Order: sequence, then structure tokens, then C-alpha cells
Amino acid sequence: MDLTADTTETPALPAWEGPAIGLLDLDAFFASVEQLDHPEWRGRPLIVGGSPERRGVVSTASYEARRYGVHSAMPSSQARRLCPDAVWTQGHFGRYHEMSERVMAVLNAETPLVEQVSIDEAFFDVTPGRYSHESPIGICRRVQVSVAKLGVTCSIGIGTNKTVAKIASEREKPRGLTVVYPGTERGFLAPLPVGVMSGIGAVTESRLSEMGIHTLGDLSRADATRLRGVFGVRGTQMIERAAGRETSRVREAVAREDAKSVSNERTFETDLTDEKEIRAAIMHVASLTGRRLRTRGLRGQTVTLKIKYDALCSRTAQRRLPYPSDDERVFGVVACDLLSELWREGQPVRLLGVGMSGFDAPAAEQMSLFDANAEGGGAGAPHGSEALAEITDRLKERFGDDMVGYGRDLRFRDHVSDTTPMGKSDF
Repeated sequence: MDLTADTTETPALPAWEGPAIGLLDLDAFFASVEQLDHPEWRGRPLIVGGSPERRGVVSTASYEARRYGVHSAMPSSQARRLCPDAVWTQGHFGRYHEMSERVMAVLNAETPLVEQVSIDEAFFDVTPGRYSHESPIGICRRVQVSVAKLGVTCSIGIGTNKTVAKIASEREKPRGLTVVYPGTERGFLAPLPVGVMSGIGAVTESRLSEMGIHTLGDLSRADATRLRGVFGVRGTQMIERAAGRETSRVREAVAREDAKSVSNERTFETDLTDEKEIRAAIMHVASLTGRRLRTRGLRGQTVTLKIKYDALCSRTAQRRLPYPSDDERVFGVVACDLLSELWREGQPVRLLGVGMSGFDAPAAEQMSLFDANAEGGGAGAPHGSEALAEITDRLKERFGDDMVGYGRDLRFRDHVSDTTPMGKSDF
């Protein structure tokens, strides 16, 4: 059932029995904030993303730009061809973060069970009798009105579990409120293509199609033994979710320290082909990840190197450290060592990423196995290395990123795509 988020009186709605889980999705969020802050841009095609000249990527497009076929993750060069008269901006992440926090405060005023999954999305639990005896639909309407007063809009899907809520939130945009009453989940899901369900990507969708499974209705009726043989335990889970039988729990706000991984990546204006230059670029990206780790007070034990060769082909490799670290002079060297597993001489490199995970490991003090190779030592080396990193971070925070850095940082500062990372860049 699609409902509008207005304040007019509506007939009494059926009583809600059972769990009520909503998914709030901010409409064209970054573009909406830009149009809020720049009234002269309202009603015009607007693209938030990097420039076409520097291999930029679209972060968000306003609905006016979407009418031309522009969408997020599209190369900026393609977006410009589709919509040559669009207004372009690289974006202002600090402003988006501020507005996101204000929206989440609206949800937290309604229920303590709010699980933010990205800067512009959050699950929330408004099950009757848990924290309120009010209709979940009435709460959703009030949330939409409160969010609109902030100057942006949102779409909400509500159902008995996260899968239904997520799919419902995408049915009617912008400003949509799609309600899937308890007991109607299967009928709502059945005609939809399998690709609308989170966790089913292009590869899984193709394999399901080969098995004659095209809709969620097909998937809900599939033979569990057959799907387990292809997808393992995930096959049974997909059947349950497609049938609307998933049982979900909305967790309260997750602390920053509960992050699964922290990473950074950079796309280069021109492909890198020289090994020395690629290794320098890896250390440059590792320094960005190291700073993010230290800002969040995290030390990871698993290093991931990501390489993208062109717009479609990418690979990753991982290695575990003997102890947790937040020092790029340690994990950056290991990331460089992983290069040999992913790259062959002369192969063009379009993008590099360095990530850290495994934060649950104890941060024990040990002698570093990498001291001979690391620039200035590692976490187990003399503490001058850690002190240098801390001083460097503070200088950058106070005077800007250009204040201090290694030669490699200066080398790549003006030769990467100008697409600003807008949300989680973890891979």
C-alpha cells in the first residue's frame, strides 16, 4: 500500500499485529542538501561528483538529472554527455553529515531502536506496544513531516522485517510511504524480480536465472535442497527472505569502534604502469587509511589491497599482521607486498585501495617483523614512529592536509580523481 506523507486526515487504518520495522531512505540526499543551500539550483539538473576531466564518478544526481538517465556510480564523463547543462559540485561531506545527524535525531525521538546503515539510510523499530501504542503508519507519517521541515525529504518502507522494509522503501520515490501489512509480505514480494532483494548481485541473479528463477515468487517456491547445493546455507536464507518469513532485529546505534573495516581508495587521472610509482601510490593511500584509523582509535590486523584495472575489473588480496596496527609504515609495507599477487609488469592500474579490518584482536606490544622495511618502524618499534604520526595528524587537522606530508603524497595530490568520498568507502 502506497501512502502519501501529508497531514490531512485519513480513514482509520487496520490494526498492526506483530513487528513493525521501517527503512528511512533520504531522497537524492546530497543533491537535496545542495539545492537546500543553493536556492538558485532548485528545479535544475544537479550532479554531485568528481569532474569528467579527472575520471570522476557521480555520487548523487538530483531527480531533475535522473530524468536524463544520470545515476550514482556512473562515470562523470558519461553523465556529462547525457546531461550537458547540469550544475556540478564536488560536494560538502561535512554538511551532509550534519544534516544526516539531524534526521537521525528525528528517528531517535520516536524510538531508541534506530540502526543507521549509511549516511542516508536507517532501519527503525516501531512495533506497537514496545515503546508506543500508536500506529506505526502514523509514526512514519510524522517522521516524514519532521524530516521535510529540515529542508530535505525521505521515503519510507515499513513491514515485518528488514528485507520487506528495504524493498518497500524503493517502491515509491520521492516522498513515498509504502506499507506492507503483516500477512501480505508474500503477495507484495512475489511479482518482483530477484535483483531487488539486497544480497543478490548480478552473478547470483544470473545463476538463479539459469535455474529458471526470475521473480521473488519463483525463489520462494524453489527447492531448498537444490539451492543449498549451489549457494550453500545462503540458498535457504534466500528462500525464507523471498517468502517474507525473515526474522529481523533492529540494533541500537552502533558505536564507531564497532566498524568492520576502515579503508580508503583513490582513482588516478591517468593509469599507473610503473611499479615504483604504484608502490608509492599504495603508501600514499595507506597513509590516508592510517589517519582514519587513528582518528577513530582503531588498530586492525588484516590488510587488504584493492586494485582496479579498468571501470569493470578489480581484484583484492589480504594478509594478516602478527599484531594490530594503525601505522601505515607497517601495514602499508604489507600492502605493497601484496602487489605481486594482483599485478603483473606493465598492467595499467586505474584505482588503488588499502583497507584494515580485524579490530577485535588485542593490541599487544610486540617487536615488529617489518622494522627492516618500514619507514621509521612499526607499532613494536621505538615510539618515535607513533609520535610522528600523531604530530602529523594534528598538523593536518589544524592547518589542512597540504601542511605536511611525504614526497609521495605531494606527487599524487594533484593526480587523483576529484570525486569526494561521500559515505563509507570501506571495501
